[in-house]
Order: sequence, then C-alpha cells, then structure tokens
Amino acid sequence: MSAAFPVPSLPLRSLALFGGTFDPVHCGHLAAARAARDRFHLEAVHFVVAGSPPHKRRAPLTPYAHRCAMAALACAGERGLVTSFAEAGADFSGSATLYSVDLVREYRKRLPRRAHLYFLIGVDAFLEIRAWREPEILLDSCDFLVVSRPGFRLDPLRRALPPGMLPKAGTQAGPARNIPRGGEQESLRLRRSTVHLISSVQVDISSTEIRRGAASGRSIRGLVPATVEEYICKQALYR
Repeated sequence: MSAAFPVPSLPLRSLALFGGTFDPVHCGHLAAARAARDRFHLEAVHFVVAGSPPHKRRAPLTPYAHRCAMAALACAGERGLVTSFAEAGADFSGSATLYSVDLVREYRKRLPRRAHLYFLIGVDAFLEIRAWREPEILLDSCDFLVVSRPGFRLDPLRRALPPGMLPKAGTQAGPARNIPRGGEQESLRLRRSTVHLISSVQVDISSTEIRRGAASGRSIRGLVPATVEEYICKQALYR
C-alpha cells in the first residue's frame, strides 16, 4: 500500500483529514473545513476524495477524476484547503478500497513525529463509528473534529464510542492539546486522544439532493461553489 500512496512527506505541525465521496463537494463541506481550520489553527485540511468507499456501495459513483476535479476547484483560493489524492491508487483510478484507519497510518508515516493529526467528520458518520474498521485503533490514532449543527451535545458521541475508549477511573486520560479557549465543554477526553465537537456549522446541504436537483434540471446555485456548478454543467454530470 505504501508504495502506491501518492502523498509525499508533509512538514506540517497540524493537519486535518476530511474524507468523503464529495459527489459533489458542496458549500457545507467548505463551511465545515473552514470552521475546523479557524478554530483549531490548522495549517491544512486535506479533502481526501474516496476511491471505492467500503461503506457506500451505491452505483454508480461519479468517476473519481470528476470528483477530484470538483474538490480541487472548491479548494482553489481557500487558505489551507487542499485536495488529496491519497485514495487514487497506483493507476489513479480510485478503484481501491482504503479504510480510514489505514489512511491515518499512512499519513502518520509522512508527518513529523510531533505533528497534530485530526480526523474531520460529520456527526452522523461519527455516530456509526463502531461499525468502522478497527474503530478502537482509529480513535487512538488521532484526535477527532466532529461537525454538527448548533445545539448538539457530547452525550450522543460518548454513547457511540466502542467500550473501553474512555479513561478508566483513577487513570490519566490521553493528552488534550490545542483545545480552543472556552472549548472544554465541547471536548471529550478519551484514553489516548480527544474528540472535539464543532457545533457551529449551520449549513444544511446534501450531496444527494444536489444530484437529484441537477438531474431534474433545477438550479444548484448557492449549494456548490460557482466553479463547481460550472464544471457540473459543462460535464453534464448527474444528468
């Protein structure tokens, strides 16, 4: 796997991985990435375009190259937002399946030892974390930034954790670095990492609804960046 992993060494001190099919990338994705970047002073947020995601078997996904192109257009000119081809595979087809725990391992190999690695994720996906590949190892490997609408609380995140992830009574929790001032009430300390809740993103947009709208000829203006809207129209995607 490492030989085909197209991410070089990364001299970064703070990085968040934001994985998804991005079919298409939309303004809600950008709002989440900006909120994480600004609140946690991240040097970069990598939009990792999923190749063949194991948890999404709907057919067909828009070809990988199109989804990467849309992500690149959305990130262009956005400070610290970068499109990652980590799941492209050796032939850049995006046909390989790469689990999140493997993605984090590969990034860890390329970052400085003391770099702070985060995993940016929507709240609905985090609530299904037990069904992911090796969730305990994944949660131990990096901190999580969980994006939700205003008003969401930590208790559902705590209940979603696999058994044994919280520190045992009388033991010290893992280091909680880079908690924003006043953010202690939105941070959940685990045995080796921290889950941070970002409950300030109010954009409610669905890639599914965008695809349906485009397919029926409805306007998707304002739901995706203008450059992405233009790309979808020129390439006749979702028609």
